[in-house]
Amino acid sequence: MTATRSSAQHGLLRGRRIAAALLVSTLAGTTLAACGVDAKDSQPAEVSGRSVGETAGDARITWGKCPALAEGQTRDHRLTCGTLEVPLDYRNPGGTKIDVAVSRLSTAQPGKRHGVLLLNRGGPALGGLDMPGTMASALPKSVLDRYDLIGFDPRGVAHSTPQSCGLQDPSVSGLFPYPAADGSITENVVLAKADAEQCADTVGKNLRYYNTANTARDMDRIRRALGEKKISYWGQSYGTYLGAVYRSLFQHHTDRTILEGNVDPTKVWADQVADTWGKGMADRFPDAARVAAAQAGTLKLGTNVAQVTRTYLTLADRLDRTPAAIPGTSVSLDGALLRNMTYALLLHNNPLPVLAKFWRAADNLTHGSTTAADTAVLKEVFADTPTSPGVPVDNQATMFMALTCGDAQWPHDVDGYAVRTTADREKWPLTAGMPANIWACAYWDKPAEATVKVVKGGQRNTLILQNSRDNATPWESGGGLHKSLGHGSAFVGVDNGGHHVYGEGSACADKATIGFLTTGHLPDKDVHCTDVTQK
Repeated sequence: MTATRSSAQHGLLRGRRIAAALLVSTLAGTTLAACGVDAKDSQPAEVSGRSVGETAGDARITWGKCPALAEGQTRDHRLTCGTLEVPLDYRNPGGTKIDVAVSRLSTAQPGKRHGVLLLNRGGPALGGLDMPGTMASALPKSVLDRYDLIGFDPRGVAHSTPQSCGLQDPSVSGLFPYPAADGSITENVVLAKADAEQCADTVGKNLRYYNTANTARDMDRIRRALGEKKISYWGQSYGTYLGAVYRSLFQHHTDRTILEGNVDPTKVWADQVADTWGKGMADRFPDAARVAAAQAGTLKLGTNVAQVTRTYLTLADRLDRTPAAIPGTSVSLDGALLRNMTYALLLHNNPLPVLAKFWRAADNLTHGSTTAADTAVLKEVFADTPTSPGVPVDNQATMFMALTCGDAQWPHDVDGYAVRTTADREKWPLTAGMPANIWACAYWDKPAEATVKVVKGGQRNTLILQNSRDNATPWESGGGLHKSLGHGSAFVGVDNGGHHVYGEGSACADKATIGFLTTGHLPDKDVHCTDVTQK
């Protein structure tokens, strides 16, 4: 039995699909022996992924043409791709196999080569085949001379045996459970249960094996297929948790690791959402409010942060009660979509002026006084985003749930969600109670394995990059990861807003990053960078 969304909600789906293109940069124990690692990193065959009779490096990737891109997208012409067959369930390595798509950009120079740098852009559930090309344009020659850049689509994502629940709303943002205007979560409960049942009925129990621990095991299969003793790694957002899990499962195969915009591994995943999202938005929102206040004469949203914030909250409440159709499009703007687009545009500093104009346009829209300039801004914000050929439209939403619900168990008590949502709405009005609300994970099957315990200490080989005003993964999340890794990590904190650190205006942070990748040297103590210059 599945529930259907109301006709009003169907009118919002297109806008949510567009918003998902920006939102995906978001988000997000057993003993070591149970996870497949002992003190000497010797994995049992049923967990490590090494079947009987197979030796490290037996599997090889045949490099060739990469999958077709979505319309309008481009890629580095030097990029090559291939696939690697891995077990669906590493505890049954002789059972069902799936394919993982891998890419390579060979930039390392003879005599200077240090190894490979494996890349993950987070999500959860973002494809990464083209990340080597993106990073190659941002990294200096001193790094590119030392590493071949490796990308991959994580299992179940994009071109790696993509999964689909056949969701009615295929967007990730459609999963975010904003309460009704009066704070009720009744409809959220119905939809959470419906989405969980839809995945159970469509994909079944196999979806439980598409988790972060198995993705980390796939990464080690990639390492072996490349013939590398160790891999270096750069993970962003959700990719920081993936990197921490890999580091814990495969300590002796982990080389230099950079984790940027960080998840606290002790809060995966319910607490990461409920405990940090509201504060992250509260810390970050004033950056955009100041931009809007500086244009008070034209935008008329307020002359200071407090006034702009009140205008925004009033606008969101108005849209919660009465969604507004955007002229010339099929998009209907409600409070949830306003908040989701705000969240997405806060992830970087460059879009803040556009965000302020978007608020003005949305406010005019609700008053029936939209100008030509407002319409242009709304069309810019809600421009169509093409999908990749051969990838189900709900693939990211499906895998977002598979990972966030499958890595750790969530609370099941509906009454508890209602109580926590009410309190969260009062404490963090910008997020309106959504982070504490009920998600599909409350009705999900039990995870296939216990949550991986992140190993503290070990080799000192991890650099944590964290902004002070990160709305997706707040400052406290980076501190939580640093505490979890202990002496094994060094922390570089930057007085900046947004989700990414490297290349975002801090020469101090960039120098520490490049220095670590080229020499392996980590700062002896925590570094706090205050030299940010906005682009």
